[in-house]
Amino acid sequence: MSTARKKKHIAVVAAVAVAAGALGLASYSATKPDEPSSSVASGEKGSAAGPREGVYPELEALARRDAKDPLAQGRADAPVVMIEFADFKCGYCGKFARDTEPDLVKKYVEDGTLRIEWRNFPIFGEDSERAARGAWAAGRQGRFWQFHEAAYAEGAKEKGFGEDRLKELARAAGVGDVARFTRDAGSDAAKAAVKKDQEEGYKLGATSTPSFLVNGRPIAGAQPESVFEQAIEAAAGDRAGGGRTGKDGKDGKDGGRSDEDGRSGKDGQTGKDGSRSGEDGRDGQGGKGGAGE
Repeated sequence: MSTARKKKHIAVVAAVAVAAGALGLASYSATKPDEPSSSVASGEKGSAAGPREGVYPELEALARRDAKDPLAQGRADAPVVMIEFADFKCGYCGKFARDTEPDLVKKYVEDGTLRIEWRNFPIFGEDSERAARGAWAAGRQGRFWQFHEAAYAEGAKEKGFGEDRLKELARAAGVGDVARFTRDAGSDAAKAAVKKDQEEGYKLGATSTPSFLVNGRPIAGAQPESVFEQAIEAAAGDRAGGGRTGKDGKDGKDGGRSDEDGRSGKDGQTGKDGSRSGEDGRDGQGGKGGAGE
């Protein structure tokens, strides 16, 4: 696919995100099957539309699939990759980490179906930035996911993420060399790694957390577990049936649309400049100045 066409596609996706946002929030949400956005409906084949509506090939291509990535879990060649943009100060991110992610790991990561790739996306200021760098530093010693669990424990974010607190979390995570952890967390390499993830998220239009991509399908907010299960199973089915979307944007032969229950829409999101509770009681996103802090 040409560079010009890729740019056109990203612009279309950004337009969909803005149209679906609330209170000026620009974040991804899946397209309603029975009410497709005009931006999607009018998109060129292989550009805005994937094998299933709401699936974008260029977003699927963002999966790094690096077998040595310490901020990922699951096989590098797993049929489904879920990219997660999250902040350790985000309450909704913590809820997802405690209530939903462990079940997804047990059900899909352990059987080789799913790979989860973390992206540090700190949006709540310096405390968030320090936590993100600390998580990256823990990953340098193979303890990222243990740090992730400790940082998202109930009540952990209320204690802040100052330097002494980060050391406590590192010890709780089983980081062997805490002095090295501290050096790594304060290094230029840590800052560059966090900035890389941040810039990727902002380029995609994400301004709130958590935000997810499941094989190119955006999901906004800490949606019910069933939403993730349906998205993962649909993506796995696409692969098994030859319906996978390639980097050139070609449609697979078996791609079908997911049902309405499998989408994540505008319910329950909190935005950067305000907050909004879900109309259906669903959990949503944390945004700067909203309920996620």
